[in-house]
Amino acid sequence: MEVNMNLIIIAISAALVNNVVLSQFLGLCPFLGVSKQTKTAASMGVAVIFVIAISSACSNLIYKFILIPTGMEYLQTIVFILVIAALVQFVEMFLKKSSPALYSALGVYLPLITTNCAVLGVALNSVSYGYNFIETVVYGVSTAIGFTIAIVLMAGIRERIADNDVPESFKGMPIVLLTAGLMSIAFVGFSGLV
Repeated sequence: MEVNMNLIIIAISAALVNNVVLSQFLGLCPFLGVSKQTKTAASMGVAVIFVIAISSACSNLIYKFILIPTGMEYLQTIVFILVIAALVQFVEMFLKKSSPALYSALGVYLPLITTNCAVLGVALNSVSYGYNFIETVVYGVSTAIGFTIAIVLMAGIRERIADNDVPESFKGMPIVLLTAGLMSIAFVGFSGLV
């Protein structure tokens, strides 16, 4: 029971309390760039969930079974970037073949998952927190779900804002940044959960 409670705490903490976008401010490029339409934002969220889940698991295994035994822990950042890049290439090839419309809708932001600091942040955080394999996977999936929640919420708000009369000085990116700031303040309310 204690292990399950620990995993639940990790999941809630990663998805809501320490939301990767709205609390840690990682992954802002795709958050601001792909959040114009809800459908595209949700698709990006699913791609990020897949990449973070697999990359965090692979990174954990590589760190525990290759880097630590050989004394090369200092290479963790480079190795994690290579793992992430390979997985993003796989996702990109899969989407190009199976869903060309979604592939073109995501555009340049799909390869940018490679440089999405949220993906690398999950791998590095799970190592620094000392998580085991299961905790790392739960942390990775929960962080990605938190990213998806944030980007879909932002897309929904941006779709509503597009239909409203916004003052000229706030049109475009200023209203988006103001909205992101207000969302971040709202997510601070989750800080008492865990």
